[in-house]
Amino acid sequence: MVKVTIVGRGSDGLPLAQGLRYVNEENSYLSFYRQKAEFILQEISKGTLTPSMMTILIDHYCFNFLVENGVVYIALCESTYPRKLAFHYLQDIQKEFEKFDKTLIGKITKPYSFVKFDGIIANFSRQYIDTRTQANLAKLKTNKKQEVNIVTEEMSNILERRRRSLETMRRLVVTSQPTFSTIWCSPRLEVIAMKWTPILIMVITSIALLWASLVLKDDYIISSG
Repeated sequence: MVKVTIVGRGSDGLPLAQGLRYVNEENSYLSFYRQKAEFILQEISKGTLTPSMMTILIDHYCFNFLVENGVVYIALCESTYPRKLAFHYLQDIQKEFEKFDKTLIGKITKPYSFVKFDGIIANFSRQYIDTRTQANLAKLKTNKKQEVNIVTEEMSNILERRRRSLETMRRLVVTSQPTFSTIWCSPRLEVIAMKWTPILIMVITSIALLWASLVLKDDYIISSG
C-alpha cells in the first residue's frame, strides 16, 4: 500500500501537499521516509534526477515519482506493491491536481500549505489500498509495456552521488580562495606588510647610517683631541 505521498513544485522543491497527517506518525518511522521524499523533491528541482518517471529503492520500500508540467508527485510504497498500480495512483493525483489554478499554486510560499489537496490525496490512497479490487486488477492488466521505460535506482547510489558532489564543491571553494603566506595569518595583514615593510626597512637603514656617522664623528673628535 501507499505509505507516504508528497506533491511539490519542481521549480524550487517546495512541498505543497502530503495527504493525511497522522497524529502518531504510524508512527514515527514515516517521518524518516517523508524526509527522504523531500530530499528526492529537492534533487529533482536541482536537475540531478532527470527522468519524468522513476523508482528509487530504499530498505523494504520504494519511492515512485512522476513529474508533469513542473509538478512532482512522489509516493512511498511497500516493495511488494505493484509498481504499475503505484504509477496509476500518481497519475490519478496528477490529473486531479491539474484542475486547480496554476497561478494559485505558484503563489504558495509555505511547505504543505495546500491543505485543500490533502483530502483528495487521502481519497485516492484509500482506493489503492486493496490491489485485488476489480478496478485495480483492471489497471494492472492494461498497458503492460508501461514499466519498460521506468528507471530504477538504489537510494544509496543517489546519496553517494550527492555526497561526492558536495565534496567537489567544497574543494572548488577551497582552491578558489586567494592564497597568502601563513606567516601573516590573513590576506589583510599580508597586504599591509607588503606595503609598509619596504618603508620600514628604509627608515631603519637611515637611522642606522645616521647613528654610524655620529659614532664615527665622535671617535674622530676624541682621537684628534
